[in-house]
Amino acid sequence: MAQHNRKYLKDNRKVLRSNLTPAEAELWKYLKDVSMEGRKFRRQHSVGNYILDFYCPSEYLAVELDGQVHNHAAAEYADRERDLYLNNLNIKVLRFENKDVFENLEATLQVIRSNFRK
Repeated sequence: MAQHNRKYLKDNRKVLRSNLTPAEAELWKYLKDVSMEGRKFRRQHSVGNYILDFYCPSEYLAVELDGQVHNHAAAEYADRERDLYLNNLNIKVLRFENKDVFENLEATLQVIRSNFRK
């Protein structure tokens, strides 16, 4: 557990929690308070040097919301590197575009639920 929530990232996590994107704020309404089949999610949780948008420790499941900044080669490469790092820790990463939260919320939540271990 030593790689989780490293102290040097604490201020960054706090700033990110205080400044959620509109999509993050909307999805958080559905992930907080164990409203997802009793699973507890954390927002802006760090693993290693990465800060995850949302993380469910009991499921080893990360949920990332990607905006326009992720639509170019350098960001796609960085996302692949990040996902590989997390996958090597047995953390599954689900990526959604911000618009999915607003245009396909129920489908987005269903994909998250379908990745819970039964």
